[in-house]
Amino acid sequence: MSGIEKVCQFLKDCGTYYLATVEDDQPRVRPFGTIHLFEGKLYIQTGKVKEVSKQIEKNPKVEICACKDGQWLRLAGTLVDDDRIEAKQSLLDAYPSLGQMYKADDGNTQVLYFKDAKATFYSFGGEPEVIEVG
Repeated sequence: MSGIEKVCQFLKDCGTYYLATVEDDQPRVRPFGTIHLFEGKLYIQTGKVKEVSKQIEKNPKVEICACKDGQWLRLAGTLVDDDRIEAKQSLLDAYPSLGQMYKADDGNTQVLYFKDAKATFYSFGGEPEVIEVG
């Protein structure tokens, strides 16, 4: 399993992870659940009408934190909007339950991939493992 696949699988196994953005000088953290590999890049999904989308547009530097079985992951990087229908449809196909709220061509669905990102796995008593992602 490659490094990016390990990061993606860990986040999928967690089910819920927490995405941090910045709004002006205030950090904002919220639960997320979509994570997807497409064309070798790690993607998340949201709606363009949401505040998180507006925060990412102003400052695309974000961080994710997730925990599972005594191990946690911090993933820091820059999110890049991918407006292609193929990217949106691939992620929506991976999460069929989103089909009630989102469509690839609805003008609201947004998928973003990580660029210049670094994932660090931590555990109590262990050495951190760093993986370059995107």
